[in-house]
Amino acid sequence: MRFEKNVEDRHTVIKLLEEKLDSRISATLKSEFVNLSAIGTRNIILNLDQVRYADSSGLSAILTAKRLCDNAGGMLVVSNLTSHVEKLIKISQLDTVLNILPTESEAREAVFMHEIEREVLSESMVGEEEGEEAENY
Repeated sequence: MRFEKNVEDRHTVIKLLEEKLDSRISATLKSEFVNLSAIGTRNIILNLDQVRYADSSGLSAILTAKRLCDNAGGMLVVSNLTSHVEKLIKISQLDTVLNILPTESEAREAVFMHEIEREVLSESMVGEEEGEEAENY
């Protein structure tokens, strides 16, 4: 499987350099997602601009990434869909489950906003816990 991986501070971008996301490469892609999760990656941007065809095993690999990101409190964003892959995702009704954005740039912004929201929520929860502890004394 050919792909580019760009590990950044808040996310990792995986850009597939294949025309087909099928059973031939889906297992390898799943393994890459599991490896990223194991090293603490919460957010993945999957750029599919070169993918012209996908099948059910390819969709399964994408759903694996989504589950791993969700479990880590992060997000998967799929970007740059070609028309065939977009149609398959819509037919499979996965467009209601996946975060899909037209460009990698928009995907980066979405991840950035998600991380800011996550940080604000965790800070407010810490503040609430400190307030509750003060009330108990």
